[in-house]
Amino acid sequence: MTPVYILNTLIILGIVVCAVLTVTVKRTLSSIICLAGCGAFVSLEFIVLQAPDVAIAEAAVGVVLTTIVFVVGLKKTGGGDEK
Repeated sequence: MTPVYILNTLIILGIVVCAVLTVTVKRTLSSIICLAGCGAFVSLEFIVLQAPDVAIAEAAVGVVLTTIVFVVGLKKTGGGDEK
């Protein structure tokens, strides 16, 4: 087994764990944070696959911008106070 294979497997495992956590956690803000983690793992996978331009776009839009929009939208609508 090569180190790249092990790294690739760990990244994909991280993507799956974050995706499952995104849909199973109870609080909305926690779900948004898990979604951001999933995007970060996807961006890391693009770096491993030697696509740095796609990784930068995923990190900028998929992680940072989407998370900010979701959190601001959650706060503006008064959501996230569920028990």
